[in-house]
Amino acid sequence: MNLEALKKIEANNSVQNAVIQGIRDLINYKNLEPGDKLPSERMLSEKFGVSRSVIREAIQKLEFYGLLVSKPQSGTFVANIGIIALNGMIEDILRLSDPSFKSLVETRILLELKTVRLAALRRTEEELVLIKEALNAYTKKVLAGEDAVQEDLLFHLAIAKASGNSTMNTFMLMITPEIITNFEKYHVCDKDQAKQGIKEHEAIFLAIKDQNPELAKQKMKDHFKELYKYCYNV
Repeated sequence: MNLEALKKIEANNSVQNAVIQGIRDLINYKNLEPGDKLPSERMLSEKFGVSRSVIREAIQKLEFYGLLVSKPQSGTFVANIGIIALNGMIEDILRLSDPSFKSLVETRILLELKTVRLAALRRTEEELVLIKEALNAYTKKVLAGEDAVQEDLLFHLAIAKASGNSTMNTFMLMITPEIITNFEKYHVCDKDQAKQGIKEHEAIFLAIKDQNPELAKQKMKDHFKELYKYCYNV
């Protein structure tokens, strides 16, 4: 996962939102009903003046929320939902796409206290290896005096995957790029805390390895002490 690529995600959000608004307006203008087919990606790309990959990402986002349905070899269709509800949900999606950094961090804390506990209960040997590899990558960067924000987040994503809960994993994947691109901007954690982070990551890893969910949750809470201060002024 490249940091520059992640930064581009943030820049593309406004373009993606414009496309989502355009798709909504197209559905309204053409009075499309549930089950009606949208124009092809190529036609939407030409209409909105963006690449087909941007169109595809916007459609995938609307699919994720159940507003569109893509069928292989057939195209993309309006889901079985009323137009009023569809418009309301799209407005909610557009508002949700620009959360404050503090709300993202708070969401991350709540999610990870759940995922680390589940990871300790459900992790496989293969997933344990992936968590260890992420920990090693983080340790290597920190000891070399290099920025390790990406490796830190990848360690936590490996834990989320090991939780066995695909929805929680998806939410982590959704909020991680925004957190990575803003972590240093908001000075949540100073660089001199990175070496302490190695010990904290190791403690979390060992609790997951030993399949001790309550200890894993406590070690994650300990690891988040600075984030708690940032979010709750404690």
